[in-house]
Amino acid sequence: MALRVGFAGTPEFARRALDAIAEAGFTISLVLTRPDKPKGRGLALAPSPVKIRATEMGLAVLQPATFKVPEGRAEVLAHPLDVLVVAAYGLILPPAVLGWPRHGCVNIHASLLPRWRGAAPIQRAIEAGDATTGVTIMQMDEGLDTGPTIAKQEVPIGPRESAGTLHDRLAAIGATLVVEVLGRLEREGRLAAEPQPAAGSTYAARITGRDARIDWSRDAGAIDRQVRALDPTPGAYTALGGTVVKVWRAEPVPTSASAPPGTVLTADTAGVEVACGVGALRILELQRAGGRRMPAAALVAGRFVAPGAQFVAPTG
Repeated sequence: MALRVGFAGTPEFARRALDAIAEAGFTISLVLTRPDKPKGRGLALAPSPVKIRATEMGLAVLQPATFKVPEGRAEVLAHPLDVLVVAAYGLILPPAVLGWPRHGCVNIHASLLPRWRGAAPIQRAIEAGDATTGVTIMQMDEGLDTGPTIAKQEVPIGPRESAGTLHDRLAAIGATLVVEVLGRLEREGRLAAEPQPAAGSTYAARITGRDARIDWSRDAGAIDRQVRALDPTPGAYTALGGTVVKVWRAEPVPTSASAPPGTVLTADTAGVEVACGVGALRILELQRAGGRRMPAAALVAGRFVAPGAQFVAPTG
């Protein structure tokens, strides 16, 4: 008998896996995704990428706000499943939900567990300067990404990689890997899994506004990693002359200049070079508040920034 697969996910990372499972011919009995959220200037309710795709495919979609109370999960548990695939869903699954499918719940996690358990594994791996990361398919338990490992694939992190490009590569790998796992489950009727090692666990905390503020007293390499880790969202930011500015592309460069951190050393067609606690950062792409992303050279030409100007940490 064909597997009855359920799917729980919300953002684009999860949508890729949903597509792959459907294209592989598995029967998707139910899709769970977060409730629609206000978006844009008008704050109209917007469906998640997973809901949009599931609706296009004519799949049954449920959007519980919580599983903490019995009435919040009753409608969901009424659907018999063999396995639930979870990818960046956003809701904690209590024991009643974890034990609902016959073969439990399997999670697509964007790191090589136990490194970077938690909400922001892609960003934290880049921020930390990791040379490699990967995707883990895990049998879910009650802990935070602590369940036994079913499959893994390692992925190198490029020297100029952003969270956006790494996200896309890991999403594609995760989609392929989970299809292989489902095929194995269908053939063998079980999933072999190994406990995660006790050593090497790190926590990938959710990205906050504090994480996005640039502290120019830090090493230029660390700021460069911060910029890449927060591209495309939420973007690392600083302030110049009272205007909030997002830094989208930059590169660390050596400098012999002696100036307070945040001081603009040069501003020309090559970009905007800013003094850091150690070294300097050449900014290549900026965005003023209310504006659009543009080459730093364009803002130099428009006299928005010039040598001697001071970037500072925004207040508030």
